[in-house]
Amino acid sequence: MTYTDFGKITRVHNIPKDGMTDLIRSIAVEKHEAGQPFYLLDLATIERLMDKWNHSFPNVKPFYAVKCNTEPALLTKLANLGANFDCASLLEIDTVLSLGISPNQIIFANPCKAISHIKHAAAVGVNFTTFDSKLEVDKIKKWHPHCHLLLRIKAPSDSGSLRPFGKKFGTLPEEIEPLLHYACNVAGLKVVGVSFHVGSIAQDPSIYREAIANARAVFDVADYLGIPKMKILNIGGGFRSTPLFEEIASVVNEAVQDYFPDPNLTIIAEPGRFFPETAFTLVTHVIGKRVRGEKIEYWIDEGIYGSFRPTLYNSCFVGIKPISMKECCEIRESTIYGPSCDSLDAVAVDIKLLELELDDLIVFYNMGAYSKCAGTKFNGFDMLSTPTYLVNTNST
Repeated sequence: MTYTDFGKITRVHNIPKDGMTDLIRSIAVEKHEAGQPFYLLDLATIERLMDKWNHSFPNVKPFYAVKCNTEPALLTKLANLGANFDCASLLEIDTVLSLGISPNQIIFANPCKAISHIKHAAAVGVNFTTFDSKLEVDKIKKWHPHCHLLLRIKAPSDSGSLRPFGKKFGTLPEEIEPLLHYACNVAGLKVVGVSFHVGSIAQDPSIYREAIANARAVFDVADYLGIPKMKILNIGGGFRSTPLFEEIASVVNEAVQDYFPDPNLTIIAEPGRFFPETAFTLVTHVIGKRVRGEKIEYWIDEGIYGSFRPTLYNSCFVGIKPISMKECCEIRESTIYGPSCDSLDAVAVDIKLLELELDDLIVFYNMGAYSKCAGTKFNGFDMLSTPTYLVNTNST
């Protein structure tokens, strides 16, 4: 099967759902020597996740957070399924536009932007952004005055997420009225709605209801100031494809009905890891081994300067599966190191694994979020060029 990537044809491996291991072995043997990790992207998983999103959020348009994973095939698939895109920089904007996606499908969702990035957004027709300060208003007024704006507010409580954003982003309640007045009535810009983000990996659905209630208050302030009626609510991100997602969606949908009965309201969101996290599988090779008593230490061709950056990678979400080229049934306590000379370059410590040998494989599942995009060339190991093979597990 071939896959159309806005004019580019890419091969897709059609396999049954239980055929991933055989495909991994085949690719490893035919195309990759030890020292060359690779990814697999299951396009069918992206389709299933979009169906899940549309079922749970029928009235919420997803603007995928490009920073999470910039793989072109992923972006193209999401665009084909109707998604829009949340970009935070000039390069992310150009990455999306290079795939033939319209600038009208992009929100420049960074509340603090370099002037050169604002000028570029204006030049390429990205006319939708966020702000949370007076200085940002001044920059937009000078360099992109026709842009439509969302006021980014601080979520009232982001302690229910694993990575809160409120310390860095968002207008405080006492700042809202003067900032709206300045942006609309002084600078003459078009503020068309409100944006918030409860933080990455939300754990408490109730924080969305609190944030939506605060957004309602901002709409009321805008009405009080005589600002043209705002029409967009951006509920941000924090979603994963777990059972909690349906609970969050239920809370959000109920809160929108309670606080925004206007049927003409446009609701958008900025999901990141929800789409790619479970769709990507990383395949690594054993490039070294050391036995010390009852414990075994392995070296693989990926590490913390690639897909396992400590500030982004969350080991509790990842599944690990060893694939041995020979039969082996002994399970040993093991540690997995990355390839660099940094002693901190450890991927997994004191875990149980089947004993492996040189050139055997260690496969990491759920590796699509904040992994490949964080790669470096530290120590001469190129973690930026890891190839991705396309898979479709819908086949029988």
